[in-house]
Amino acid sequence: MATHAGTIAPGYLEIETGGEWDRFPDRSRGFLIPTVFKFGLTPHAQLSVFTAAVDAPGAGSLSLGDLAVGAKWRLADDMPLLGRFAVLPSIKLPTGSTTSGAGTGTTDVGLLLISSHDIGPVALDINAGYTWRSGDGSAAPHDATVWTISTGGPAAGPLGWVAEVFGYPRTTGSAGQASTVAALFGPTLSVRTWLALDAGVITPIAGSPPRAVYAGGVWNVGRVYR
Repeated sequence: MATHAGTIAPGYLEIETGGEWDRFPDRSRGFLIPTVFKFGLTPHAQLSVFTAAVDAPGAGSLSLGDLAVGAKWRLADDMPLLGRFAVLPSIKLPTGSTTSGAGTGTTDVGLLLISSHDIGPVALDINAGYTWRSGDGSAAPHDATVWTISTGGPAAGPLGWVAEVFGYPRTTGSAGQASTVAALFGPTLSVRTWLALDAGVITPIAGSPPRAVYAGGVWNVGRVYR
């Protein structure tokens, strides 16, 4: 899912988590709980720690997935065409179990470019990412890319909405896959200024991505250090 170019205030912690239930074209099912811990470092930078609990098709139980660390750096707030612009370099370590399907067994280096715009009350976020992976390419492709276009805004009172189109272009090698495009949409709920919830569905547009439903939330824990 897309991310925005904003960063967490220095000293603050924000946790984003949720569950996603997947149904694949072969009728197998999977479940994951992706979680991101975001720590504000400076007025323009934050540290992000990514992990997930994964129940891959056929596994039958949750296993802890790979761990990734990234640093989002907001380079500008009003660039021509790019608007609010940030970069997010990251590295993923092979900490997850390959036997259960929770990990890829590779070390990944990634770079995500993030462009955000406010069009009246509606937000527009555009992401483009590239990932390079270690290994012989049998577990996961050496090179992979992703793009997302996300928008959302208020609906009525604390209720809002979000819609997104995202794609994974074709990858090569023994683990390569055909390109896929999918759409995401659903409601959001602002419970408090520090807590927001969302839910929705993911449906294929092109290729054979899984159909999915998701639910999650973002919790601004508050200041954890000075």
